[in-house]
Amino acid sequence: MSRPKIALCLGGGGVTGAMYQIGVLAALEDAVEGLQANDFDLYVGASSGASVAAALAGGRPVQRIYRAVLDPADDYFPLERKHLLRMDLPEWRRAIATTWEVIQQGTESLLSRTPGPSPDVLWEQLDRFYDSLPAGFLTLDAYERFLEEFFIRRGVPNHFAAMPRRLRVMAHDLDSGEAVFFGSPGFDHVPVTRTCCASLALPPFYSPVRIGGRDYVDAGVAQVEQLDAAVRDGADVVVVVNPVVPVRSPGGGGMAADRQCVRDKGLMRVSSQAIRIASHKLLGEACKRVQARGDTDVVLIEPEPTDAILFLHNPASFAARRQILEYGYRTTRARMTRWFAVGSAALDRAGWRTSTPPGPRSSPPPPEADASRLAR
Repeated sequence: MSRPKIALCLGGGGVTGAMYQIGVLAALEDAVEGLQANDFDLYVGASSGASVAAALAGGRPVQRIYRAVLDPADDYFPLERKHLLRMDLPEWRRAIATTWEVIQQGTESLLSRTPGPSPDVLWEQLDRFYDSLPAGFLTLDAYERFLEEFFIRRGVPNHFAAMPRRLRVMAHDLDSGEAVFFGSPGFDHVPVTRTCCASLALPPFYSPVRIGGRDYVDAGVAQVEQLDAAVRDGADVVVVVNPVVPVRSPGGGGMAADRQCVRDKGLMRVSSQAIRIASHKLLGEACKRVQARGDTDVVLIEPEPTDAILFLHNPASFAARRQILEYGYRTTRARMTRWFAVGSAALDRAGWRTSTPPGPRSSPPPPEADASRLAR
């Protein structure tokens, strides 16, 4: 019997989502005999998951990344806020110049009208103002330079053909709306670091990333297409580590003063929740569709909805980083223990066997068990 081809799909979820994925993968190494997170047959990454996938496909050990993210004094992967939060000054200069021109032309047009302008004319001027807004508030140029330096220092190739393992980085062409998987034939000539930035460029926060005369952005909720991409690439088993689940707030709908709803967190958290709802629903449907074909098994690992509140914490906080990393590790060890105990066709097909004794970071299982996320 031939060895099964196993793909790893890592989607978005921001910095906290990437931390969860690292914790999960470190736990998988300790839970599965002989498994190495940098030894899957195919890696498919989108958004923040693209950088994690690229590091693993380049041969970097997940245990080392785990320690580096956990310890702020460790310089193995010294990502700082300044690498991600830098204003796109050229875009803002263009927007300011265009806005000033719109204001001048609009003022002249409105003052020259007798009688006064109609509401339709006012809306027309407002539309022109919308068109002058910047394409994004921030730029990923600093993050790209940081990632390039990391690749050089840690010996990670910056070309898809040189990667020890196959890598696909997903982004969307802004003007055509088409999904693009960098690393696939015809899209494998671009530096890996550039494609990771294109995949991370989430509107309206980041400006689109230009590659070969085209603009690319974060795939958003369309990230579920990475599952189909893994199947098209011949994967027999697809492992999906998904940090993006809707937050189930204990205060949802409550009126008591001591209960908190997602709404209480403001606009950004409400928007995040809406994206999480849509993304999670689409991913669930994609997993069912792939599983129904019968030729590919899916292993889905994700947080419990009641625990997803962790991902609303400030990722710059050391306490939050430790909490999310350890949560990903602890819950995955407990989940794998349950799945091995009850048996699974997906794990059997992957050839995974439980590792004994437990790994060094093993923690007590969470109070609730839910094996429904393992596609049988």
